[in-house]
Amino acid sequence: MSLKQQCVGLNDGHLMPLLGYGTSQNREVSASKIFESTKIAIDTGFRHIDSAYVYKNEKETGQAIRSKIADGVVKREDIFLTTKLWCTFHRPELVQVGLERSLKNFQLEFVDLYLIHFPISIKAMEKCKDAGLAKSIGVSNFNRRQLEMILNKPGLKYKPVCNQVECHPYLNQSKLLDFCKSRDIILVAYAALGSQRPITWVDQNAPFLLNDPVLCSIAKKHNRSPAQIALRYQVQRGVVALAHSYEQNEMKENIQVFEFQLPLEDMEVLDGLNRNFRYFPLDIAAEHPNFPFSDEY
Repeated sequence: MSLKQQCVGLNDGHLMPLLGYGTSQNREVSASKIFESTKIAIDTGFRHIDSAYVYKNEKETGQAIRSKIADGVVKREDIFLTTKLWCTFHRPELVQVGLERSLKNFQLEFVDLYLIHFPISIKAMEKCKDAGLAKSIGVSNFNRRQLEMILNKPGLKYKPVCNQVECHPYLNQSKLLDFCKSRDIILVAYAALGSQRPITWVDQNAPFLLNDPVLCSIAKKHNRSPAQIALRYQVQRGVVALAHSYEQNEMKENIQVFEFQLPLEDMEVLDGLNRNFRYFPLDIAAEHPNFPFSDEY
């Protein structure tokens, strides 16, 4: 397997590329920009594409994938495509309807991974896997207690293959990572580079991760960019990292994380940057009974 496609095994036998291209964007970004940047990401070597119904760009993401298949750059089986069940489809009878709507947007027959965007029941997700509409199913933004509720559920047919959460050196999720590893669940990091761009729901006074002096010092030591160090930190821990960019040079840089390794002492220094800081605290949902961030992890 090439450096560009290093993968991690999932508990259902499928493989997931360790580095993914995230398609979340500001509302001001045009649909054509998502289409073009996703095509560039595929040309650059990304084979894991992370999307979601709520991003409102599944049509453009699917169009970009189909365009690269038509060009002969990739085959469908080369692409690992993720999308997510949004809150408006939480009722069990609507879960598959939500996935079918996403597939219609993508104009593809299946996704490789279907995630619950926020903590709910997983039973109806299992039916999507049985129907062949999703090869794997997982969760997003679940804490340990919520994961255990699923894992201890009588009659559980498919264990979630992953838990996608905010994760970066300022929020390294080490306890949740250890728990997930102990249950053969992969941790997937969104915001792996912190918050790189102005987003209305992110505190504009939040620290800019990629300017962190410790991160920059390690980057200088290895003649790499701070983004490369932040991503290498994740993949070296066995965490699947999602990286977002519209710039081809940054995409090329990001995918070079498989060309070097960080020594243990640097990994320990990066561990020390943890401050349990969230760029995406989801305060709007803080009163919901399933709000996942009230627990320690």
